[in-house]
Order: sequence, then C-alpha cells, then structure tokens
Amino acid sequence: MLRLFAASVILVATTSMSSAAPARIVILTSAEAADAWRLCEIGSQRAKALRFNYLGKDAAKSLFGEETPPAYFFAVTPLTVATATHAAESWRKPIIHYSVLPGDDAKDMEESLHKRTREAAGNILNNPALRDKTVVMVWDRRHVVDPEYDKKYEREAAVTLRQLLNLDILPGVPREWPAGNHDYFWIVDFPKNSNVPLKFEMVKQEFGKSFPKVPANDWGEPTELPAGSGCIAAP
Repeated sequence: MLRLFAASVILVATTSMSSAAPARIVILTSAEAADAWRLCEIGSQRAKALRFNYLGKDAAKSLFGEETPPAYFFAVTPLTVATATHAAESWRKPIIHYSVLPGDDAKDMEESLHKRTREAAGNILNNPALRDKTVVMVWDRRHVVDPEYDKKYEREAAVTLRQLLNLDILPGVPREWPAGNHDYFWIVDFPKNSNVPLKFEMVKQEFGKSFPKVPANDWGEPTELPAGSGCIAAP
C-alpha cells in the first residue's frame, strides 16, 4: 500500500505570473462501495480493472501517451483513495490526498468536501509543478458536478469541479453525474499556459471478459448489481 501524503506537504500552491494548469486532467468517481470507508467486491474489481485497462502502467487501453504519463493522482475520500490505489502503485506514484473522512455529522462532511474541493482545484490550476502535466482526479461524484450545488453556490464560492475548473464554458459537459454511474472518465485538455479548458471528452469504462462482473452501464442508465453483491447505493 502506498503511503498517502498530505496535499499541503506534497504540492504547495505557489503564485505565478502565468497560468500553470496541467495539459490534461482525467476525472472519475469512486468505484462501487460497501460503506463510506470500503469498496465492495465489485468496486474492488473495478479498481483493479482500471489499473490494467485504463489508468495503470502498460494498461491495455491507456488514457496516457508514452510521453505523457500521469504525474500525480489526487483523491478526497477513503473510497476515492481505494479506487486510485492499484493504478497509482503501478506507476510507483503517491496519491495526493485532500483528506475528508466520513463521520456521524453529514453536514460537517459536506462542508469539508466543499473546502477540500476548492483547495484541490485551486492548486491544480495554479501550481507550476503541474504545468503541462497529466493528472488524475478520483473525486466525490457530487463535487464533480451537481445541479443543486451549482445553483446554490455562486461562482466565487463554487464547490464542483465543473465550475472550479471552468468546465461549464465547454459544450457537452453534463450538468449532473448520475448516482448509479461509476463507468465514465471525464477528460479535460488545456492549451499551453492557460487555465481555460479547450476540450472535453467522456470515455466509457468497458472491461469485457477480463472483468465480467464489473458493470458498464451507459450514462444515465441504472446499474444492475447482482443480489447479495454487498454494494450500497451511491449517495
């Protein structure tokens, strides 16, 4: 298991006269969960499948070019850390953990997710250490995009990556991430020396016969999990 490093230790945002956004940000949500702390068996299978098919070193359908391997993996909750771990280990990379832990007070956790998402987005868009790199963000679904949050909070106090990374200026970016969907990547490309995104693409996770138990439902379609899977409904 890779040691998790505090984001404030690994990447400290610094000021720069020019924009410092990565060249590419790959965004996904956590795999299927048993509870707020652990992936269920299907979720664990998805995390392994992500390593071997899309996100890991020498992946069969890698999202990265030979000259643009992932420089950093970012995560925010125990579930997103668990989803990223196999892929990060394959690259011998740490996970930059903007840690938010589950607790009894849902409101406190929500506020912590708001705060940590703002911090992560600000760092990723403005840290010179990330300029022209490729980074992976495994994030809380509602803090990637959520119509309730986007309506409730003004842009100056935005809490979703859709607004914080300026994705809402691009055509085709969904306004909601369906609760039962764990099967897609959002891929965002930035031009050189700019934190204004240039291109958006959605890529479906499909694992075929290598991981037959892992669902691959289309965007907006319900997940079909077998009885007794031990997986809970996404929050």
